[in-house]
Amino acid sequence: MDEKQVKYGIIGWVDLTVDNAEGIRDFYKDVVGWGTHPVDMNGYEDFCMLEPSDSQPVTGICHARGANADLPSQWLIYITVADLDRSIEACQKGGGSIVTGPRDMGEEGRYCVIKDPAGAVAALYEPKIQSD
Repeated sequence: MDEKQVKYGIIGWVDLTVDNAEGIRDFYKDVVGWGTHPVDMNGYEDFCMLEPSDSQPVTGICHARGANADLPSQWLIYITVADLDRSIEACQKGGGSIVTGPRDMGEEGRYCVIKDPAGAVAALYEPKIQSD
């Protein structure tokens, strides 16, 4: 990702992690009209849900296994941050905790899931910046 394209402090993605991703995928296909695109997870598939009008990715529906085994079954927002390590430190200093991670996402970047002092859960995502 080019640094000029990155917007920090925004909700950049949302995932739902559940035991039965196929069933929940089909539920939202029927309820919302989303299309789907499978995402290979090395032995099983998670799903990228697509906007009905132009097939743009809008969210993910994931199995609660592998790297997602310890994530809560809820819609999980991914907030883009400039420095994940600094954000983790600030989270812990502010009374929050780390649920899982940080984890590497290869060429995409890194993320972790935090719990704030009120008990709400969110992911922090640091994109990998491509240097010129």
